[in-house]
Order: sequence, then C-alpha cells, then structure tokens
Amino acid sequence: MLVPVPLVMVVLPLTFAGGGGGRRWFGGRGESQRAEAQAARDAAAAAFYELDTAQRDLRISIEMITAVDDSPAARRTAADFAALGQRIDRVSRDYITAVDAHDLDRDDLDAATAGRARADLTWARDELVHTKADLDRFAQGLGPLLQQAETQLARLAPAVERARQALLAASNALDAVRGSGLRADDLAARLAALSPELTKLNQGAGQHGVQETIRRADDVLRKAEAVRGEAERLPERAAEIDRRLVSLRTRAQAITTRAAGVEPVLSELRRRYSAACWQDLQPVPEQAARAVARAEEKLKEAQAAREAQRWPDATALLATVRALLNTTDEAVSAAGDRLRRLDEVSFDQRKEIDRTRFAIRDAQRLAMAGRSTPDPRHARPLDEAVERLERAIAGLEGRHPDWWHFLSETEAVRQAVARVVQHIREERGGGH
Repeated sequence: MLVPVPLVMVVLPLTFAGGGGGRRWFGGRGESQRAEAQAARDAAAAAFYELDTAQRDLRISIEMITAVDDSPAARRTAADFAALGQRIDRVSRDYITAVDAHDLDRDDLDAATAGRARADLTWARDELVHTKADLDRFAQGLGPLLQQAETQLARLAPAVERARQALLAASNALDAVRGSGLRADDLAARLAALSPELTKLNQGAGQHGVQETIRRADDVLRKAEAVRGEAERLPERAAEIDRRLVSLRTRAQAITTRAAGVEPVLSELRRRYSAACWQDLQPVPEQAARAVARAEEKLKEAQAAREAQRWPDATALLATVRALLNTTDEAVSAAGDRLRRLDEVSFDQRKEIDRTRFAIRDAQRLAMAGRSTPDPRHARPLDEAVERLERAIAGLEGRHPDWWHFLSETEAVRQAVARVVQHIREERGGGH
C-alpha cells in the first residue's frame, strides 16, 4: 500500500531528529536509558578529571617533601602515596575500560545495553569518587611535613645568596690585604678551595637536593666568613707579631742581665746557709744562659718566618720563645727569692710557725663545728699536720739548721690542712 505524501513528510523529520546522522529514534524508555547512560558517562568523566587533577597537585607536594626531608616519616609518606597511585591507576583503567566498552552514540543502541553501560559507568564513577576522598584525607595529613618542607624551601634562596655574598666579601677583603703588601697565600688557597662548592650552589637544589644545598650554603658561608675575618685581621696580626718580636728581644736582654746577678746570690747563700738550702740552685746560671741563647735563636727563626709571611710559623716560634723566657725568668728569680725567704725565717722563725699553727687551729675549729667529736677522716690528717710541724720545728736545733727544709715543711703542712678544709666544706655544702 502506498503511503500518502503528507505522512511521508511527517515521518522523515522524526526519523532524522537530533542530528544523529541517521540515528534510529527509540522513543520513550529507550531514549531515556541512553540519556541516563550518557549522564553516567559525563559524571564518571568529571570524577576522573577531579581525581587526576588532585593526584597531580598532590604529587608536587610529595616531591617537595621528599626533596627536603629524608626522615622515616617522609619516606613512609612517599610509600603511602605510591600505594595510592597504584590504586588510582587501577580505578582509572576500570573507568577507561567502561568508557571504551560502550558506544552510547551508535544508532542501534538498545535499552538493555544502555542500562548496562549506565551501571558500569556509575560503578566506575563511584570508585573514582571514593578514591578521591581517600586521596583528600591523605592530603590533609600532610600538614606538618608540608609546612616543614616549605620552611626549608623558604631558607634555600636566602642561604645560597648569603653564601655568595660571603664569598664576594672574602674575595674583596683578600684583595685589600694584598693591596697593602701582604700575600696571604694560605687564605687565598682556602678561598680557592671553595670555588667547586660555589659551582654546586649555582647548579641548584634540583641537582643536589634542598637539604644538601642548604648544608653546602651554610658551610660555604662559615668558611668564607672565616677567610674574610682573618684577612681583615691580618694587618693587625702582622703588627702584633712585630711588637712581640721587639718585646721578647728586650725581655731576653733583661733576663741575661738579671742572670748575671745569680752568681753573687749563690755565693751569699753558700756563705751563710747549709748546702741543703742552695744546692738545687747551682745549675741556674748555666741553664739560664743556655735558655736565653736558645730563645734568641728562635727569635731569629720567628723573624725569618715573619718576613716570609708565614704567620702560623711565626706565631708558634714566638710562643716557644715566651715559654723559654718564662721558665728562665722563674729560675733566675728563684735564687733571689730563696735568699730573701731564708734571711726572713732565720731572723724570726716565729712568724712562719704562728702562721702554720693558725691554719691548723682554724681547720680544727671547722672540723668540730656542730660536733662533739671530730670525724676521724678529718682528725687524722690534722693530727698528722701538728706532728709534722713539731718535727720541722725540732729540726731547727743545731748550729746550721736546714732553713729551706723548714720552710718547705711548713708550706706542705698548710697545703695538707687546706685540703682537709676543702673536703669538710664540700661535704657540708653537699648536705645542704
């Protein structure tokens, strides 16, 4: 049967409605299933995009943390993020598989196929949403680590800049010193050794890591500032060495003059006192002459080191000269001091005896303070001190007493008593 022309004109537009390129019109429930499946596809695509964006953003944070922090917590966080990444890969593959499995735009799509597509895509979307929620919770827990990493990164640029400025300041200080005629070769060598470190700083944290770059910058800063400081002090150091050379030469000459007076003092000691009082001083004149001669030799070496600008060598040699002269000075002074003390005690030994007895009595009063009987640990050494003093006094009997032995004994007694006093005070102080 032939269809009338007007009816054909009505059917054709309905057949091609929607611009589907010949898409078959389902009508009713079939078209509704297609629309729901397409809506599920769009929702899954949006969830996929949100998850992918969140993962990309979080990856930047994780990379920043791992670049700065090598602690167990940071390593554990990186491992957890990697595990989440595997899960994201899995649900993303499931989503892509679901999309590829269903062509929702084809003409012959039936309602049942559209329904299965909607179910598959809805399940894929739910998995993407759940994974995104877990990723968000994971991101919320990164606060402390992320803040620490941002703090480290905030230190990075200033630390590198400070190191560069310190190197520049050290170089300028070194140039100024050289301009004054001082070579400063050792400082120049130390500054040159920092050049490879500057190269690594310029290469940046991307190649060497944030923490390592900050550590290197701090190390360069410290070493460069040390070079700058020493360079700035070098003129004064040179002037100080010059002053010490002059001063020690003068002192050596003075000790030589004083050493010449030791022999007359020894002669007086030999004339008036027993051998025990002066025998140990016999070698002093010869020892003083040798020590002064050695000191003058070291002074010449120090002068040579100064002229060669070997500052550490010059300083060490001057320290040796000072030690030699100190020892010699003490030995030369000992002879005159010995004669003075022997004269004083031989004229009036009572002063030395009373001084020592006072120290003993003072210690005995302290030992008895707050007690009816003294502690044997304190009483015994004090009793021994009394006995030792009495023996020293008894040793003065005779025609030529050993006055030096007497003085040595009374000094030893006072030292022993002082140790007891210190022990008592420490015990009582600890008890409080």
